[in-house]
Amino acid sequence: MSKTLRDYHSAFITALKKKKKAASTLLAYGKDVEQLVEELETQRMTDPTQITQEHIELFAQNLKDKRYTDKSIVRKMNSMKAFFSYLHEEGVVEKNPVSSVERPKYENAAPRILTKVEYRALRDACRSDRRMSTIVEVLLQTGIRISELANLAVSDVDAGKRTILAKNSETHSERAIPLNNAALRAIQEYLTVRPKTREKTLFVTKTCKPFLVRNIRAAIDRYFRLAGITGAKVNDLRHTFIVEQLAAGTPLVYVSQLVGHRRITTTEKYLQFLNKNLDTSTIKIEEL
Repeated sequence: MSKTLRDYHSAFITALKKKKKAASTLLAYGKDVEQLVEELETQRMTDPTQITQEHIELFAQNLKDKRYTDKSIVRKMNSMKAFFSYLHEEGVVEKNPVSSVERPKYENAAPRILTKVEYRALRDACRSDRRMSTIVEVLLQTGIRISELANLAVSDVDAGKRTILAKNSETHSERAIPLNNAALRAIQEYLTVRPKTREKTLFVTKTCKPFLVRNIRAAIDRYFRLAGITGAKVNDLRHTFIVEQLAAGTPLVYVSQLVGHRRITTTEKYLQFLNKNLDTSTIKIEEL
């Protein structure tokens, strides 16, 4: 009996796990391809060799009819392309039916840079929650990605060298990020109230389980609301760190290294936000 799309879907996820892809990637690819498989099954299409460009275009149109955003559709198309690329590499299909499908064009929304008043209000809102207060402080003071923060182990904190070791599960790379006084103090104070457990993860729940990315996002979103901050997301703490460092005169290359950008051009894009967020009221023009 020949294998079905659903069989290959499972094999695809297994192959991604062997490549040590991030959990977030596995989840996204898994859900996106599952959605395609389910829709094709309603059309009695279970043989991957029968799937054509027209089937993919119809699926994309159905997503649009269901009011999915262009960004979501493009992400799902990327997942499907990766799936059929896997099938092509395995010799299951002769060509990738997704490759020639036209994709929606969309512009990424500009990053939301928090003002000093806003991130101070956020600090105040979560001050009574030592764990969340520390998480917010580390995100603001280091520019670390939320996925990297969630993966931090207690052993990744080096108080002597005043660094934390950020590990990127996507690129399998790591970098030491310096801790300023505020970040180091916050971590040290959190460690005094952290539950006693053998769990190696730095940030844990009350039941001593790792504090997951989705739960960290939800908690910070709640504190954004309590602080009266609108239109902000967790990643905006990272954006704010980058802009603040550049505004303070920190070299572009160094900022790029601190935040783990693979291309310096990614960091350069933040330069356009400097004048918009620079408080000129306290600037004094020096006499020459």
